[in-house]
Amino acid sequence: MSQELLDLMRKSIVDGDADASAALAAQSLATGLAPLDAIEKGFVPGLEQVGDSFSCGDLYLPDMMLAARAMKAAVDVLEPAMKASGAQRQVVGRVVIGTIQGDIHEIGKNLVAMMLSTAGFEVHDLGVDVAPERFAEKAKEVGADLVGVSALLTTTMTGQRAVIDQLAAAGLRPGVKVIVGGAPVTHGWAEEIGADGYSEDGVSAVALARRLIGIES
Repeated sequence: MSQELLDLMRKSIVDGDADASAALAAQSLATGLAPLDAIEKGFVPGLEQVGDSFSCGDLYLPDMMLAARAMKAAVDVLEPAMKASGAQRQVVGRVVIGTIQGDIHEIGKNLVAMMLSTAGFEVHDLGVDVAPERFAEKAKEVGADLVGVSALLTTTMTGQRAVIDQLAAAGLRPGVKVIVGGAPVTHGWAEEIGADGYSEDGVSAVALARRLIGIES
C-alpha cells in the first residue's frame, strides 16, 4: 500500500478537489488497493481533517461543502468495486435523515449525511419535503437507531415535533433517538419538542449520534 497515494487521497479531500479525488480513486483500483482501504485509510482521514479544522474555525461551510463533494466523487468510483468484492464497512448504527415537509433546503442535511456515513453510519437519506409519517415508516423498515430531521424555515419547524409524534405512534420511541437541526432550530426547541439532541453542523452531529447510541466519541 503506497503511503504517497494515501496522502494524495487525503489532500484531495482537504483541497475539495473532486476531480482529483475521483482520479485517485480510479488509480487506487488500478494499483490493486482494496476499495475499502482506499476509503478508510485514504479519503476518510481527509474529511476528518476538514471536520476538525471546521470545528476550530479554521475552515468554513463552503470548505466543508467542497470536501463533501470530493468525498462523494471518490466513493462513487469505489463503491461499485467494493460491492463487487463483497467488502462492507463496519456499520456502527443506522440513520434515517431528511428535510421536513414544506422545506426544500438540503445543503446542511447533505453535509450531516455525508459526515455520518464517513463515520461508519448506514445513512438512509429521504431527501427534502419529507412527510412526518415517512420518517417513521423508513425508520421501522430499516431498523434505524437514529432519525435526523432538518428544518431551515421557522414555518416548518413544527414538522420536527410531528416526526417525533409519528415515531411514538409507531411504537419506536424512545428506542429510536431523534436529532434535529437547521438554521432556526435551537437546543431549547429540541428540548421543548422532546428530541434527544440538537446539532448545528456535521461534525457535532457525528459526536452527538455516537453518544446517543452509546459509542464513545
